[in-house]
Amino acid sequence: MSEGELEERNGWWLCLAWLTAVGATLGALFIGEVMGQAPCNLCWFQRIFMFPLAIILGVAAFRSDASIRSYALPLVGLGGAVAAFHTLVYFGIVEEAIAPCARNGPSCSGDAMTILGVLPLPLVSLVAFGAIGALLFMCRPGVYR
Repeated sequence: MSEGELEERNGWWLCLAWLTAVGATLGALFIGEVMGQAPCNLCWFQRIFMFPLAIILGVAAFRSDASIRSYALPLVGLGGAVAAFHTLVYFGIVEEAIAPCARNGPSCSGDAMTILGVLPLPLVSLVAFGAIGALLFMCRPGVYR
């Protein structure tokens, strides 16, 4: 594969990863700001890791810069770990005694943590982090002179 073909292919994977991050960011902002649903503590941490991805992946996609993997994958891994833990809390697998949400704040596992009462938000977040990670692994840094 030539350097130009590799750069073009990386550009497509990065663009898809960027669109995923932008979609997750806009979804979180819509739920919080438009629908008025306050995020729980775990949601805040997931936002801390997702929001910068929407910016840095956009720059990397514009430049077809596959080296972004070394900067983005730690954010994806940490955000995915928080999302996985949140999913376990939501489904009741993690005991209530170690649940990180405050008693007076929004619940990490209540009915408000769903989209249309069906799809759990923590699971959607986990899928988004997983998709971004998989797309970043599809990028292959080339040999540049």
